[in-house]
Parts: sequence; C-alpha cells; structure tokens
Amino acid sequence: MDGRGRVIVRDGPWGFVLFLAYIGAAIYFVSASSGTFWGVILGLLQAIVWPVYVVYHVLVLIGA
Repeated sequence: MDGRGRVIVRDGPWGFVLFLAYIGAAIYFVSASSGTFWGVILGLLQAIVWPVYVVYHVLVLIGA
C-alpha cells in the first residue's frame, strides 16, 4: 500500500437535479424572450442565474 486513500464522490443525483432545473429555467426564459438570437442568448444566461431572482424576491417579500 502506498499510503493514499480512496475518494468516492457521490454527487451524481444532485447534478442531475440541477441539470433538470437548468433545462426547465432555460425553457421558461427562452419562451418568454422575443425569439431573436440575442433574446435566446439572454434567456440562456438568465437560466444560469435564476436562483438569484428567487433569493431577491424572497428577500423583498420578507422585507429584508
């Protein structure tokens, strides 16, 4: 034995859930866009940062 341990990473299910969340957000934001090339690109970028929108609106609701 050379003294190195094993590292087992079991993040697969969470990665799949986050991937599905991104796909859902991308569908929502792209369908809400104007349909132009830059509108679709902006929709895909918004799908990446959609949790920021959620946190912002929750903070506005609780008055923080």
